[in-house]
This record gives sequence, C-alpha cells and structure tokens, in this order.
Amino acid sequence: MSSLPDVLKIDRRPTTLKEMALQRVRNAVIEGVFEPGQRLVERQLCERLGVSRSVVREVIRHLESEGLVETLPNRGPRVCRLDRETAQEIYQIRALLEPAAAAACARLATPGTVDLLEDALTHLNRAHETRNSLAALAATTRFYEIIFTTGAKHVAWEMVQRLNGRISRLRAMTLASEGRRAAGMKRLGQIQKAIAEHDPDRAAEACRRHVAEAAEIASGLIVD
Repeated sequence: MSSLPDVLKIDRRPTTLKEMALQRVRNAVIEGVFEPGQRLVERQLCERLGVSRSVVREVIRHLESEGLVETLPNRGPRVCRLDRETAQEIYQIRALLEPAAAAACARLATPGTVDLLEDALTHLNRAHETRNSLAALAATTRFYEIIFTTGAKHVAWEMVQRLNGRISRLRAMTLASEGRRAAGMKRLGQIQKAIAEHDPDRAAEACRRHVAEAAEIASGLIVD
C-alpha cells in the first residue's frame, strides 16, 4: 500500500464524500493498482483516502455489489479475480444487448445524436493519444450510454450499468493489448457511421464484431 500512486488521493471535497471515495477505489481496481486477489485493508484505505472507516465500509459494500470485491470469512475484503468463464458470460450479455441497442439507435437517431456520438469518439481518441485510460473508459461508457438511451433501451442500460465495473475492467485489460486501441476505434467509428446513416443492420453487425473481437483478446489474456 505504501507505493500506491495518486489515483487514490482526493484533492477536493465532493458533494458526496462516499461517491468520490468509491470512484477512487473503483478506478484503482479497474486500472490494476489493486491487483486481483489483493486484500483491501480498511485502516490503510482510511489513511490513503482521508475518510472514516464507515465510508470505507460503504465503498467496499458497493464494490461487492458490482462484483469487483469479495469478502472472505475471517480474511476480510479482497479484489475479485476475473476468471475466463465470468468474462465470457459478460461478453455474451454484451453481445445480446449492444447490437439490439445500436439497431434501435440507428432507427431513432437525430442529427443531435450523431453529434453526441462524434463528440464521445473525439474524447476517446484524445484519451488514447494521451494514454489516459480512465478518460478512455469514461468516453467509451458515454458512447454506449448515448446509444442505449437514444434507442430507448433503458432497462438494458440499467443492466449494463450493473456490470459496468467488470466491463470497464475487461476494457482496460484489452485496451492495453497491442493494436486494440486502433482496431476498437475503427469498429466504434463503423457503429457511429451506421447509426448516422440510419442502417440498423449494419450498426448491429459492427457491434457484434466489436464485442467478439474484445472477447477473443480477453480470453487470451485471462489466466484462471
């Protein structure tokens, strides 16, 4: 814990201290600052975050609900290990939800929708250029949020949000692999273009290929 980077440091008081602490610890898990299987010691987290033990316990409970942390009897909380079977199931869910959302978005998209998607891709490309992984994950999440909400897939988006911690963890892993950034940007660009041209079939197919490519990369990176 003594060598943790500033990703955990809170520079200013947020509206809700618990939410800020949650985001800091979640980001540390997603970026691999806390490694799979690593114990999360409450006292040390309190010191690093500058918050009370009650806040840290709330954060841990929330991360347990996201599947990022597990608490073992007599051993305390630790970062969950992401096994290949769980990853495959997450990609299967994405492969069902995302193409349907992209197709619906293509049918309902307005010029404003297209502009929002372009803006998200601009932010994503900038994040890749500056190697800002957290900004890249935020821009990607925003891209999909626009697609789901425009397509009126609100319940589906709620399901994706519940998995978002683990989805982001997998994205961070695959984006670190050679060539994935460029390939992913190209595929997201195809999704955006199909939506702009109101082509639901092409939008859905680009989504399916994007998820399948990510799943294949993740399968080769995860060690059970």
